[in-house]
Amino acid sequence: MELKDIQKKILDMAKEKGWGTKPEEIIFAEKIALLHSEVSETLEAYRHSNMAGSDGVAEELADVMMRTLQLAGIYNIDLEQEIEKKLIEDSTRDWSQDQLYKDRDKRNKPTS
Repeated sequence: MELKDIQKKILDMAKEKGWGTKPEEIIFAEKIALLHSEVSETLEAYRHSNMAGSDGVAEELADVMMRTLQLAGIYNIDLEQEIEKKLIEDSTRDWSQDQLYKDRDKRNKPTS
């Protein structure tokens, strides 16, 4: 099943449940907050070594994707196309100045 097919199923369910399928039917900040809550639940599941099953990392990551696909669908964003563009961009990006990598490199340096 392709991403757009999954997205359609999610939007169909959102319409049925009244969760919104058009920009005027939602509050963008609320959808982002809900997405953030799913990411936080994923971290909590990981912290408790709950990788699979109910409320596990796998299930929570599915929730993250579903909320993301719903939001992208509401705004007619083709995530497959955007991901492909981002993969190309990131493959040629110089990551050496990225703060995450600078911090990681500092942690991995031997102390004198």
